[in-house]
Amino acid sequence: MRKISGTLWLIIIMLCVFAACQSKQRSTATGWKYNDPKQGGFQVEPYLEQATGPGLVLIPGGTFTMGNVDEDVMFDYTNVPHKVTVASFYMDECEISNIDYLEYLHWLDRVFAQNGFQGVYNRALPDENCWRNPLAFMEDMVQNYFRSPAYRYYPVVGVTWIQATQYAEWRTDRVNEKILADLRYIEWDPEPKPEDYFSTEAYLTYPDYKTQSDRRPQYITGDYRNITMEDGILLPKYRLPTEAEWEYAALALIGNSVNLSGRPVGERVLERNMYPWNGKSLRSDDKNYLGDFKMNFKRGRGDMMGVAGAPNDGSMFPTDVRSFWPNDFGLYNMAGNVAEWVLDVYRPTGTSQLSEFNPFRGNIYLSKERNPDGSVVERDSIGRIPMGLDADTKNERRSNYRTPYNVNYRDGDLASLINIDNANVDPAETTEFMYRRGDENYSYSLIGDNVRVVKGGSWKDIPYWAQPGNRRFLAEDESTDFIGFRCAMSRLGALTPKSGRK
Repeated sequence: MRKISGTLWLIIIMLCVFAACQSKQRSTATGWKYNDPKQGGFQVEPYLEQATGPGLVLIPGGTFTMGNVDEDVMFDYTNVPHKVTVASFYMDECEISNIDYLEYLHWLDRVFAQNGFQGVYNRALPDENCWRNPLAFMEDMVQNYFRSPAYRYYPVVGVTWIQATQYAEWRTDRVNEKILADLRYIEWDPEPKPEDYFSTEAYLTYPDYKTQSDRRPQYITGDYRNITMEDGILLPKYRLPTEAEWEYAALALIGNSVNLSGRPVGERVLERNMYPWNGKSLRSDDKNYLGDFKMNFKRGRGDMMGVAGAPNDGSMFPTDVRSFWPNDFGLYNMAGNVAEWVLDVYRPTGTSQLSEFNPFRGNIYLSKERNPDGSVVERDSIGRIPMGLDADTKNERRSNYRTPYNVNYRDGDLASLINIDNANVDPAETTEFMYRRGDENYSYSLIGDNVRVVKGGSWKDIPYWAQPGNRRFLAEDESTDFIGFRCAMSRLGALTPKSGRK
């Protein structure tokens, strides 16, 4: 008998408990019955709240002071303190591990490489040579770190931002495919081919995609239909967290807040965290672990783990993703182990000029295109808008719609304001004008539209980079031995509704 996950049991119970009363519900606007083929057949499915996807932890949204919490020793001033609000969302409890990524590669090999598309598999491979150092013996790490069972639950490294976002897209499809298969709305294909593997975006966009005989009943015609977003069964996309989400989740200030009576949890935040835990000390004050370090980091030059018999953090390179203590949100290694990719495009002007609610730089609005294999693509191979691509028609019809390319908007140069409503201007031109210096044969700026923000410290870093407010950057097609990633997902609806509809 097939085992059904707790999440799916919740969905099934919701369907059973509310089915009868839903069939009798009427519209409060028109009085017509829902789910009645004799009265139009408008379907309203039972819904309680969004289920938590595999591996995720719910992060309740709120207001916090984003930015540096200590002296800016780099004198970059790219994240000066400013107050913002972050909506509730989900984030992976741990960094994506080697075994997680190996599962992804196994699927790509089975679906693409074994069917003549070896390049798809090859492009997803992490750079195992990222460990090489001209003056260090690292061949053991090159040959063993990614594939040896000894490092199975260590964070995957050598992965570019592009590869991380593609992993998140794949994970969305596999999770939603399993939900539909467990509920018997599609027939799971044990031998998927490149032309017919399950794609969430295609399934929702095209009614003829993945047609099955046991789909959701359609009340008007008596036929069957695909599940839609209105049914509340499919989960939103897995993605990388935004910089604001990552920083908010890392600080986890719920342990620092009190109410007016002095009891824990309230609106008063007495002190900002310097790290993902209270205080400024890197060591534990728990009597059972007194003096133990709270993260995996480099203590000083040449000191990666401490002396024999008395190591400081006990890890000379990345370690198990569930090592050390989680923060108050239940997230592991938000300070050390590996730094992490986030979704934002990097700009040295910082984050204070962004929106006060869900700040993010990197919005690109694209039209949807269907591939020959039935999947849907919304961007080019490196995550940027191809020049000449039409704007998303859904946004085109809105009066407040602007350019489809917003990476450069208000990034410090006059051109980014002048050209905001001119979709015919190559967005790269404003970036070149602002950040490139020198003649046509030589330029020395590292800033571009394909440069992404990196957050957090790593096994290779001093404690300064473990402060959540600090930020670094790297080109989205590059990788290192100290950068990994974890996924996030948007939370739909209120976290704790003030009142429920009966």
